[in-house]
Amino acid sequence: MNRSALTRRALLMRSLALGCSAAASPLLTPVTLAAAPWDHRLVVIILRGAMDGLDVVQPYGDPDFAASRPKLKFGEAAGAADLDGFFSLHPALSSLAGLWQKGELGFAHAVSTPYRDKRSHFDGQDLLEAGTGFDLGAAHVRDGWLNRMLQAVPGVSAETAFAIGRDELLVLGGPAPVSSWSPDARLSLSPQAQKLVEMVAQNDPLFRDAVGEAIHIAESLETGANMQAMAEPGDAEAMREQMMEATRGKTHLKVADFAVSRLLGETRIAAFSINGWDTHNNQANTLKPPLTQLAETILALKQGLGPVWSQTTVLAMTEFGRTARENGTGGTDHGTGGAMVMAGGAVRGGKVWADWPGLSEAELYQGRDLRPTTDVRAYAASAMRGLFGLDRSVLETAVFPGLDMGGIGQIIL
Repeated sequence: MNRSALTRRALLMRSLALGCSAAASPLLTPVTLAAAPWDHRLVVIILRGAMDGLDVVQPYGDPDFAASRPKLKFGEAAGAADLDGFFSLHPALSSLAGLWQKGELGFAHAVSTPYRDKRSHFDGQDLLEAGTGFDLGAAHVRDGWLNRMLQAVPGVSAETAFAIGRDELLVLGGPAPVSSWSPDARLSLSPQAQKLVEMVAQNDPLFRDAVGEAIHIAESLETGANMQAMAEPGDAEAMREQMMEATRGKTHLKVADFAVSRLLGETRIAAFSINGWDTHNNQANTLKPPLTQLAETILALKQGLGPVWSQTTVLAMTEFGRTARENGTGGTDHGTGGAMVMAGGAVRGGKVWADWPGLSEAELYQGRDLRPTTDVRAYAASAMRGLFGLDRSVLETAVFPGLDMGGIGQIIL
């Protein structure tokens, strides 16, 4: 099946969803899911826009940090919490302090993909999700590293793949079976409309199966709401409206709740994105909303998964970091080295993993950026090795071509 045909079908599916529900929106972020024969769960969150790792996990112990950012407040003056005597945590993530104390939150700093110098969001994100080395490039890769991981192990099963929403995830794209769904796309078809759709799709197996899966998920969510209404007296529609009201305007929580509902079942891998990290201007204020969304998402996953949280790892990754120095508009520009967030009961947390390069003029990459000392893919590979028992050679060749995992410790308990 060629890529153009798949694209046409994806657009047709989106048009169907939008025609069926006013609540659906092409701007919503889909959550991509895959089932696998393991007990452990892996959640990958793509932080689109280049998160400033130097502000999120602040190296206040570096003597050159304060001089790099005279206007951007940091440390205790900004309400940041000390982590280990060298790094402090941005106050917008203060709700995660309990996870840090329990060893369920950690960070990798001075990390990046092999992407260098051009600092394009699109190229950087493609390379991050493709998981390739700089010599290969994302342009020559049609699948993502999570999908290649699924291809490398036996017994993987998933529902038919489809996506409803504008934001497609390369990280899980590829031949291995996965599913894609936006929880805000409320599919509601009359019996006549459903019959018409089936007639139109009968000669197109991919479209037919995608429609069938969409209807199946919609019916399963409907059944869940009805069962809850039976357990707790009240109308099913009123129950659904209450659930929608609780997360109204907070798409990230709807995504997290939907991911939880699948991870409690057969799903073992979930991937989605959080946007809004491009902080060229007024970073003190513009960074708070996405950080709050990230914190709320992690806490929603922990609360929703309950005892399964102990078997869960969350990796939040961004395409590149930002400049060490602030700019003239109170923000930071596209950089290189950044930070990665790790959470979950399966994570060896309470630690900032870093081979710290320093922030002096001589130590900066090209005299402007935090110098990356570790490949961010190595931490993702270490997580998959610890969670799923994958061989190092498979991770360094099939999953992340050209990767060298040397020097990365075990980030999974």
